[in-house]
Amino acid sequence: MHRLDLIDPSSHELLSRVPARLDPDALEILSAAAGDGREARPTLESHGTYVLAVLLFPGPLGADDRVVYHELDVIAAPHLLVTVRKTASDGDIADLSVLDGKHESHPCGILVNELVDAAADSYLDLVDRLYVEIDALEDHVDDLPSVMLRQRLSSLRHEMLHARRNASATRAAIRRVVDGRLDLGDDDALFPREAEHAFADTYDTLVRVIEELDVARDLLASVRDYLQAKIAETQSEIVKKLTVVASLVLVPTLITGFYGQNFAGVFEKGYWTLGVSVGLIVVTTLLQLAFFRWKRWI
Repeated sequence: MHRLDLIDPSSHELLSRVPARLDPDALEILSAAAGDGREARPTLESHGTYVLAVLLFPGPLGADDRVVYHELDVIAAPHLLVTVRKTASDGDIADLSVLDGKHESHPCGILVNELVDAAADSYLDLVDRLYVEIDALEDHVDDLPSVMLRQRLSSLRHEMLHARRNASATRAAIRRVVDGRLDLGDDDALFPREAEHAFADTYDTLVRVIEELDVARDLLASVRDYLQAKIAETQSEIVKKLTVVASLVLVPTLITGFYGQNFAGVFEKGYWTLGVSVGLIVVTTLLQLAFFRWKRWI
C-alpha cells in the first residue's frame, strides 16, 4: 500500500504527487486554506476510485473560549492512503501519531478508521475541557463581573453548538460506512467487515460525545439561570432599599406639607411650632427604621 502525507499542498502539488485522478470538487477541498477550521464540514464520500474524508480535530480552548479545529483530509483507496494536513490559525496541524507502527500490511480501511477514531476521541477531550470551564464558572459566579460571565457563557454555548454540529456530521458520515452504503465497488474493497465493525465502535463514541455535549449544555444553562437569578435578586435588593428610602421621606413630607397649610390663627399656638414639627419628623423616622429592621427589610 502506498502512503503519502502532505502539509498545505497546492493544487499543482496535489495533481503531481497524488497517484489518483482527482476531480475538481475534491481538488478544491484539498487545496483550500484551513483557517480556524470552522468553514470545513466533516464528511466521508465516494469519488469513484477513491473515498475522500474530511476530518476535524478540535484543539484546546483559547483565552477567548474559542476552539480552533485542525483539518485533516484523507484520500483512501484499497492500496492508497494520502493524508493532507492543513496548518490552522493557531499554527498547529492534525496529529498522525495513531498511524505510528502501522506498517503497509494493514488494510487501508482500518487505517482510515484509526484516523476517524482519533478525531472522535479529540471531541471527548474537548468535552472534558468544557466540563472544567463550566465548573470554574460555577465556582466563581459570585466573584466575576456579570458582563464577563455573560460573555463567557455565550462563547462556551456557541462552541458547544459548533462542536455538536461537527460531531453529528462525522457520526452521519460514519453511519454510511457501518451500513455498508459507502465503499468502492460491491466487494468491500476498501472497508471490509473488520473495518465496518471498527467504524461501529467509533460511531458509539460519537453518540457518547453528542450526549455529553447535551449534558454540558444543560450544565451551562444552569449556570446561566443562576446568574439571572443572582441579577434579579440584586435588582430586588436595590428596589427594596429605594422603597425604604421613599418610605422614610414620605412621612416627613406629609408633616412639612401639613405645616405648610395656610390656616390663619391655627398654627400660631405653641404645639404647632418648628420644634414640634422637627420632633415629629425625627420620631416617625426612627419608628419606621425600627419597623423595617424588625421586618428585616434593611
